[in-house]
Amino acid sequence: MKRITILINCKDSKGIIASVTNFIHQQNGNIVYIDQHVDREDNMFFMRLECEFSKESFSLRVFKNVFSEVIGDRFEMTWRLHDSDLKPKMAVFVSKYEHCLYDILSRYSANELEVEIPLIISNHPDLEHIAKNFNIPYYCIKVTRETKNEAEEAQLKLLKEHNIDFIVLARYMQIISPKLIEEYPNQIINIHHSFLPAFPGAKPYHSAFKRGVKIIGATSHYVTEDLDEGPIIEQDITRISHTHSIKDFILKGRDLEKIVLSRALKLHTKRKVLVFKNKTVVFN
Repeated sequence: MKRITILINCKDSKGIIASVTNFIHQQNGNIVYIDQHVDREDNMFFMRLECEFSKESFSLRVFKNVFSEVIGDRFEMTWRLHDSDLKPKMAVFVSKYEHCLYDILSRYSANELEVEIPLIISNHPDLEHIAKNFNIPYYCIKVTRETKNEAEEAQLKLLKEHNIDFIVLARYMQIISPKLIEEYPNQIINIHHSFLPAFPGAKPYHSAFKRGVKIIGATSHYVTEDLDEGPIIEQDITRISHTHSIKDFILKGRDLEKIVLSRALKLHTKRKVLVFKNKTVVFN
């Protein structure tokens, strides 16, 4: 069977679900998953479907054209269709912190992530040995204030050569420029601790420790030009107390970053996230 995923958003109106499901039926498809949400404030409708078709009689190109004419144009939809047989290609950007990189590559090796990882890009050579252990090409492109534009051009060239679909920043300690964001809108996923903006700077865990905070959080989001303010995909927290040391803070924070980032990657690769304005609709 051929399985496809359809993501839809448009102005809410009567008959959308019936029209879409009847159309799938008329195309000899079987809906195996459906979920929908209406944003009352913006009067927007969101839906996600997984459908199965006989491989012998199904043409993805024909289906897209007919769906656009019969359904998409009628409801003025924004929609995306994904072939579930095709794994997206993911590039990993990393600097010197290794915890997220190890976690991603371990899950990738265990077939937990439905992606291909053609390359890893870094601004430091430090973690190349990890890439070698997993037999993934590692490209070190140094970034300085003077060479940032040239470095980004080199990154873009590699991304295009490898037909990359999306990027994960696995603790990549560089600000992503508007040009790269424009090339990959809502396709660059970041992870960071949730102490911002209360505890900025190079040592947020030390600052939080001094204030006696009671929770540590992590946030994974899509990258936009507004630093660390993109649409949020996944978040979580862990509780701490006066008995924990700064080292405990850091270890708990890193564990949380790994977990939250891996969840965000799974949601993204399973096509369960829809972005509208600066928010996300995350389907079950």
